[in-house]
Amino acid sequence: MPLATRPLLFFIIFASSLLIARVQAKVHHHKWEISYQFKSPDCLKKLAVTINGQTPGPTIYATEGDTVVIEVKNSLLTENVAIHWHGIRQIGTPWMDGTEGVTQCPILPGDTFVYRFLVDQAGTYIYHAHYGMQRSAGLNGMIVVKVPDGFKEPFTYDHEHSILLNDWWHNSTYEQAAGLALPGKQFTWVGEPHSLLINGRGKFNCSLNVGGTCNSTNPECAPYMLTVVPGKTYRLRIASVTSLSALNFEIEGHSLTVVEADGHYVDPFVVKNLNIYSGETYSVILKADQDPTRNYWLASNVVSRKPGTPTGTGILHYYGVPRGRLPTNAPPVGPLWNDTMYRFNQSVAIHAHPSFIESPPSKSDRMINLLNTQNRVNGVMRWSINNVSFDLPHTPYLIALKNNLNNVFEQRPPPDTYDVKSYDIFIPPVNPNATRSNSIYKLEYGSVVDVILQNANTLTANNSETHPWHLHGHDFWVLGYGLGKFDPASDPKRYNLKNPILKNTVVVHPLGWTAIRFKADNPGVWAFHCHIESHFFMGMGIVFEEGVEKLGQLPKFIMGCGESKLGN
Repeated sequence: MPLATRPLLFFIIFASSLLIARVQAKVHHHKWEISYQFKSPDCLKKLAVTINGQTPGPTIYATEGDTVVIEVKNSLLTENVAIHWHGIRQIGTPWMDGTEGVTQCPILPGDTFVYRFLVDQAGTYIYHAHYGMQRSAGLNGMIVVKVPDGFKEPFTYDHEHSILLNDWWHNSTYEQAAGLALPGKQFTWVGEPHSLLINGRGKFNCSLNVGGTCNSTNPECAPYMLTVVPGKTYRLRIASVTSLSALNFEIEGHSLTVVEADGHYVDPFVVKNLNIYSGETYSVILKADQDPTRNYWLASNVVSRKPGTPTGTGILHYYGVPRGRLPTNAPPVGPLWNDTMYRFNQSVAIHAHPSFIESPPSKSDRMINLLNTQNRVNGVMRWSINNVSFDLPHTPYLIALKNNLNNVFEQRPPPDTYDVKSYDIFIPPVNPNATRSNSIYKLEYGSVVDVILQNANTLTANNSETHPWHLHGHDFWVLGYGLGKFDPASDPKRYNLKNPILKNTVVVHPLGWTAIRFKADNPGVWAFHCHIESHFFMGMGIVFEEGVEKLGQLPKFIMGCGESKLGN
């Protein structure tokens, strides 16, 4: 074929494919009512935030290129609502990201808000509340985006199942938030969860007599049962919406092959159990190749914090075995909770699949070095980034920036780095005091940005916590992990530029660092924060702005709070 005709042929093929995709794309309509209902997910009855009476909420199914429309009515009576579509990049629709204070005003009690967005990338995702600490109360669920017809994934399976992991408290999120905001010795930590849930089901020990109605025979808390046919192969889409806990997920007697992370194909590797952090999603391949005359445990265990919560369990049920027959062994207890190297090594094992590598830019235009520390502000315990503890404004940033409302948030930019040479990450902060601010990082549109997430010792000696960080509106390349303090001179030379995985959520290990790179090419305002609910509530987050001037007029229905009220 003459070279001159190849570009024309390519254009014809591309245009034809695009036309076919548009013809095949569907619009999926959902109608949700958000309300409080009494639920017993771990056998103890308590109020939960539900979607159409359910927690977790219904799974959203779509195919890459489809549009999802969700009509949300807030029937909570006394609480606002906003729902974030975690992992959906919202290209061209930043006002649909569902982040109160950043991209929209909250949905007031009695009001209805319609979310409408394109799912542009196949994969496993989640949705959850993004108002206060509401996610912890039960407003969450999964999003499954299938590949288009004719696309061949780099693995095969016979059937698939989704598994949503969560932690659960009996006290309300109001109580938790109030305790976190108290000064000095009145400060009350949320504590370890009472139960771990697998697809919304757990088992609290009713004999502990903690008060309230606890019924161990309630069908709502019967263990989740995953039925498999002997000899078949299954794709398990696993997601974590925990509010605090890092988890280790294991299926007794079966190995798991990791094949997808946050919507991107992984160079497959086999694990006995999977470490999964809040906000992360994975696909693993399970082969039903063990003794088919018995059932096996599904087990969820807390790691990286000293566990105060029993193992969360479900049942892998081999078809033909009585469904009510419990496994004969004790549930797996997982790795040692404080084995940081075990978890670190699993993190560094995740690389892009050889056939699906999207190479990162060879260098960045800007490096932002973020030190995570625990501090006090006016006697109140807070988390800070470069000694600045984050607050959300009353007027969402997207609305304020587009309408030049410069008075609604602090205009002085937050610091790009900290005193790298002298700060000792291995001891509590010498100066525990920090400041509070709602200022944001303004990025040059189209630029390449490196972010270094640096962990440190908390206010308690010999203690450093695990932090999963989630970036809205983007996927980023994970360039590297390290233990100790990041060295700006030497550590970038060890970056993985060959086959880094793309993700939207990444962990920072205790006393360690994580380096990511992304393109600031999605016009909007995007939150970047620790996905532990209480940590973000206490200030561990920042916000990026990029290319807002390229957006058209914002829809009126996202307004109505702060300076965006009618008449202001």
